[in-house]
Amino acid sequence: MKEEILKIEEASQNSIKECEDIKLLNELKVKNKKKKGELTAVLRTMGKLSPEERPVIGSLVNQVRDKLTLLFEQKEKELQKKELLKKLETENIDVTEPSKKITLGSLHPITQIINEVEEIFLGMGYEIADGPEVEKAIYNFDKLNTPPDHPARDIQDTFYITEDILLRSQTSPVQARVMENQKPPIKIICPGAVYRSDSVDATHSPVFHQVEGLVVDKDISMTDLKGTLEMFAKKCLGENTKIRFRPHHFPFTEPSAEADVSCFVCGGKGCRVCKGEGWIELLGCGMVHPNVLKNCGIDPEEYSGFAFGFGVERIAMAKFGIEDMRLLFENDVRFLKQF
Repeated sequence: MKEEILKIEEASQNSIKECEDIKLLNELKVKNKKKKGELTAVLRTMGKLSPEERPVIGSLVNQVRDKLTLLFEQKEKELQKKELLKKLETENIDVTEPSKKITLGSLHPITQIINEVEEIFLGMGYEIADGPEVEKAIYNFDKLNTPPDHPARDIQDTFYITEDILLRSQTSPVQARVMENQKPPIKIICPGAVYRSDSVDATHSPVFHQVEGLVVDKDISMTDLKGTLEMFAKKCLGENTKIRFRPHHFPFTEPSAEADVSCFVCGGKGCRVCKGEGWIELLGCGMVHPNVLKNCGIDPEEYSGFAFGFGVERIAMAKFGIEDMRLLFENDVRFLKQF
């Protein structure tokens, strides 16, 4: 039996030395380790040996296995080295050849404006709040003091999924949800996409983006609102920007106002951007209506607040001199790479 083991060792060694393909070497290794391998077959016949011979033959088999394992490892390294040298000889790299041009993208103008607005208000101590775009009518309208017969609730103006569920037409529902779940003081902005049943043209889109702000605390007044918006306008549109209020009506604020900013292109003298008026309409704002506070579980006798909201696309169009809103949604690289 000893002679048989040594013959198996010699034959295996010759097979390993003659092998010049790493794939064939791996097949040979697997075959050698199988349960039906020659060494394993020898071990199965050890029951016929005397008790004195068994340990001697077992030790010899283990020695042969260790030698073959080492030979396999050495041969594998040798073949891998040869394969690498062959690749280096055949796969030459011309280091003088120009590299492939890597085109880097940039943030979309709308994203740029949202990021800038968030940075401004975070610096003023605001928090960023978020909410669902598929919203319940009670948050989109009822809690915001918008009665059932209000024109905004008409199916011509709002995308309804069911009678009580819709695509939010403003980010104001986020304000209602925050007031419902958080005690004052509250100081938040709510950026996000909103949806309205508008026809697509140069200044309208069925989907656009808003940023709304809300502050609720004791002794909040209209002067706090005006000071906040002046600070925002100067940071966003330039230090020389001025702001003015015009009386307006919103169901969720009282008193309400439209806020205009002095044209940051002509400084108020009148130009193409401001259409010769010297002012650009920026946003709607006002003091939070007592009914809204009450609907959200806040005592209007103890607390007051202000709210404001503006379209991100309007800011982007004014700031970048874009005349057609559709350009912001067409994703034409020739247009977007300007920003």
